[in-house]
Amino acid sequence: MPVPNLQLAHRPVPSLAFDLTRLITRLRHASPSGIDRVDLAYARHFLGQAGERFGLVSTVLGPKVLNREDAIRIVDAVTEGWVEDLNALQDPIYRRLASELSDSPTEIGTKQTARRQSSTTRRRIQAETAATVLPACGPDILPQGTIYLHTSHLRLDKPERFDWLYDRRDIRAVFFVHDLIPIDYPEYGRPGEAERHRIRMDTIARHASHVLVNSRDVGDRFSRYCEARGLPKRSVTTALLGVEPVFQPLGEGTYGIPHRPTFVVCGTIEPRKNHLLLLHLWRDLHERHGANTPRLVLVGRRGWEAENIIDMLERCPAMAMRVTEVSGLSTHGLAALLRSCTALLMPSFAEGYGLPIVEAAASGLPVVASNLAVHREIGGEFAHFLDPLDGLGWRQTVENLAQPNSAMRRTLVERMAGRSLPTWTNHFATVEDVLARVVCGPDV
Repeated sequence: MPVPNLQLAHRPVPSLAFDLTRLITRLRHASPSGIDRVDLAYARHFLGQAGERFGLVSTVLGPKVLNREDAIRIVDAVTEGWVEDLNALQDPIYRRLASELSDSPTEIGTKQTARRQSSTTRRRIQAETAATVLPACGPDILPQGTIYLHTSHLRLDKPERFDWLYDRRDIRAVFFVHDLIPIDYPEYGRPGEAERHRIRMDTIARHASHVLVNSRDVGDRFSRYCEARGLPKRSVTTALLGVEPVFQPLGEGTYGIPHRPTFVVCGTIEPRKNHLLLLHLWRDLHERHGANTPRLVLVGRRGWEAENIIDMLERCPAMAMRVTEVSGLSTHGLAALLRSCTALLMPSFAEGYGLPIVEAAASGLPVVASNLAVHREIGGEFAHFLDPLDGLGWRQTVENLAQPNSAMRRTLVERMAGRSLPTWTNHFATVEDVLARVVCGPDV
């Protein structure tokens, strides 16, 4: 990754329009995904800077541009809907989970009540947001030389939505590529998703003045893809995703410690994340250890092509006794959970980054991850790696870490001591360096 030119990085670009489309569409969700949190971090950072700042929303009638105040109001509404500014004890879903894991019931609302309240809040926010977007203007009001910053993949599979960039060739478009998984691993996506993702990458290649990526692995894949397709070569900069301050070591804000070893896996429940390996493993552990079986917490909503996983969760008796499924956790709730657990398990077959790995490490939580290039890139100094198909190896590792005086656990904790993890400060220093240079030319 290039060293940021701090003299440039600390000089905000004069005019920037941030694409808010994904944040608006995610209002119907109770909590943010990894990409949502990246989008939110970018929105807060750049809309809060000096200089002319705008929000941009992609619609079927063309792009709509909002002034800074209306854009910030949308970001604040999203934050309210996701309860991101509350602490963990104010998150009813976390409180319910902590009570269940500690086997000490507390007076909390049910998950159904929490979701119903959240749904009501989101409906109100959606109505307010719609009212905000209606009076927006077109892209012709953007000053000459404005940076257009798009940090999600949303709507890129509708290339006509970006034709306005042909009319405003003075606009410098910068896109963030999170992964090429639908192209490289089409078997893990919905039918047709591979072709949609090709269109997204083609749209970026046609319009980008520069491309940001979250790992060298993704950058290499994007460059190889463009070369193979005969697309324009674009400069690419790697900016590792930062860890939010809420992810802190054990002892700093811990609310509840499970009474038995508890492992956690984070991510949408789908085949790519390899949940099925863990569920088969936990059934085996239950048969071997009975009441002494550790707990497994699955953090994430149910995704696509997950019927086999869901069948095990809903119909296997061992899952009901030893596995807890939770969705809708706030970021603060997730951070508190990580500080309370034994280890993070990340057995994915494919990832673009693996944000839970660095968040767990920041929380002082040992990490066991699949042996992927990107996992080694971000966690090579502290994580323990296993082949995602090595069921025996995963079982032995879980059994070792579950021991009260686990030597493996001590080793993994020691590896994290003194390690520097990616920060949003460094991330945005790199990005601002890129943007400052992009202002000077279309492809640097």
